[in-house]
Amino acid sequence: MALRDPFVEKLGQYSTCDISDALLALRYPNGGFLSNITMWSPLRQDGNTKIVGPAYTVQYVPKETHSPVNQGHYIDSIPSGAVLFISSPKTVNAVYGGLMSHRAQVSGAVGTVVDGRIRDLQEHRGLNYPVFARDVGTAAPYEIAVVSGVNVPVKLRSDEQDITINPGDYIIGDLNGIVCLPRELAEKAVSLLAPQAEADRLIALDIQAGVKFAEASKKHRVALSKS
Repeated sequence: MALRDPFVEKLGQYSTCDISDALLALRYPNGGFLSNITMWSPLRQDGNTKIVGPAYTVQYVPKETHSPVNQGHYIDSIPSGAVLFISSPKTVNAVYGGLMSHRAQVSGAVGTVVDGRIRDLQEHRGLNYPVFARDVGTAAPYEIAVVSGVNVPVKLRSDEQDITINPGDYIIGDLNGIVCLPRELAEKAVSLLAPQAEADRLIALDIQAGVKFAEASKKHRVALSKS
């Protein structure tokens, strides 16, 4: 039996915003947020869906620049409990479709994040399988893009961020978006989550009781910084 990752259950208790706050406290850029990737399945930005797991990465590149990787299809080697993270070149073609979700789900993957377009939206939703992406489309990738690497570091396709997703980094997704928590920061980040969430809870209670935000925030966050 595979050993359960010690951080997945702990991270699952908190929102992506909580985890970003912890990463900001550790001075990690943008709190690990991956911009412009949102939930498309099982619902479009609705419901209580959350995914947490180590990244299993796939790199697509323009077809004219690389030959495909000839080692079987990446979808057949996804580890149970992983989040499939796919990096795509800028293209109108989708790099992930319904059959991939069928296989990912059977493999025990907890969700898929596509830094690019997906297709077959109705199939993903019919499976109740979590999929996050930049956008949707209809065309398959074969004419334009090929897989150049599996379980390799990939760069986020963004003009506003310079961030790398490494295999095994923790990917957390919910209605707020996607956060990438570097594996080497997991222990420190997790240690901050409970006291940070408790401070926010106390601030909210004080606000409901009529205390001004600035006063409540100073009171509880100063105590947090001293702990």
